[in-house]
Amino acid sequence: MRSESYWLDTAPVFTGAQTGALPGQVDVAIVGGGFTGLSAARALALKGARVAVLEAGRVVGEASGRNGGHCSTGVAQDYSGLVASLGADKARAYYQAYERAVQSVVAVVEQEHIACDFKRDGKLKLAAKPQHYEGLARTCELIRREVDADVELLSAEQTRHEVDSAEFHGGLLQRNGIQMHIGRFGVGLAEAAARNGTLIYQDTAVTDWQSNAGGYRLNTSKGPLQAKQILLATGACQHGDLGWYRRRIVPVGSFIIATEVLPEELIERMLPGRRSYVTSRIIGNYFRLTPDNRLLFGGRARFAMSGGSSDAKSGSVLQAAMVRMFPQLADARIDYCWGGLVDMTSDRLPRAGQHGGVYHSMGYSGHGVQMSVHMGQVMAEVMDGKADANPWGELSWPAIPGHFGKPWFLPAVGLYYRLQDHLH
Repeated sequence: MRSESYWLDTAPVFTGAQTGALPGQVDVAIVGGGFTGLSAARALALKGARVAVLEAGRVVGEASGRNGGHCSTGVAQDYSGLVASLGADKARAYYQAYERAVQSVVAVVEQEHIACDFKRDGKLKLAAKPQHYEGLARTCELIRREVDADVELLSAEQTRHEVDSAEFHGGLLQRNGIQMHIGRFGVGLAEAAARNGTLIYQDTAVTDWQSNAGGYRLNTSKGPLQAKQILLATGACQHGDLGWYRRRIVPVGSFIIATEVLPEELIERMLPGRRSYVTSRIIGNYFRLTPDNRLLFGGRARFAMSGGSSDAKSGSVLQAAMVRMFPQLADARIDYCWGGLVDMTSDRLPRAGQHGGVYHSMGYSGHGVQMSVHMGQVMAEVMDGKADANPWGELSWPAIPGHFGKPWFLPAVGLYYRLQDHLH
């Protein structure tokens, strides 16, 4: 069993990285070589800007290459809850932002001819309890009436034809969703950014920065760099001068396993629609098939940070959950087990804008594949003077009380969520 991300292990090698010294000056320095940073770099380069991406490790090596590979419409919160807390107009606008985000990914794939096993399939949210199905029914009615007519409520019998498991009581099908090989997409996005003129530096950690007459001086592991503008696309990054952001983001471990290649006839019985799937529990699971017919199965298996023994322990939890859901996989070998950090905000909505003159976009809260690509393009517009392009610009971002960067409270949060899952 490999402890590397399946997506990264099976992705092509990125050939467009810079190997020389940093340039003396650029128009924009982007900190972070994930989907947000690479998407922004491509968009800014197409506008004629001289852009440098500074990545502490390898491109798409963190959240962008370590996720579940789901790319679909749907805010992280329940839509009816979003309407109740923010009102119908704002909830509709946020839902539509996620719709546009999916289309942003599609457009990049098509425009840059990225070979990433792209296909359209939709997302099916599965009701783990009868009362969850009632909630999905209310949500479906609200979404159909307010914002998206192309959703469908599936009965328990219909759902059993979609997912060969006895655990579910129905489902909500949203058709605006795609699948792709995340690693191949990420490397393809990086190659596209480099092809359009972006300077991409791997193994280049940014330690801090200071404002000056020309913009900002960034101090990096490869020396200084002068930039007129900075975009932080760092997600849940745990190093560098990011204390202000760490107080507002909770880094939550998300863990994933991938089986051996499964027989075609088993897949046709088990998941004939080959969609993206997520369960309705707070501490639920998400799963999908990979292009080579492995089942990729993930979730918040343990409320802990990712890394080393934590990933292995979480892998055992996930395998047990997978077998409960799909007893037909009891003998399936697990070939990959890995984890990553999700950049969660307190309300599970993204944050993008400026702090101290420095631009940022992060906090995608588990829905980052589509939103990161989209927000990279949006931030290119914002940095070009079009502040109204930012759908999240009106959101305040106070620090989380008692949180100073290290999420000491995660075990207690996990216990609370488990209790809520038991009661509801």
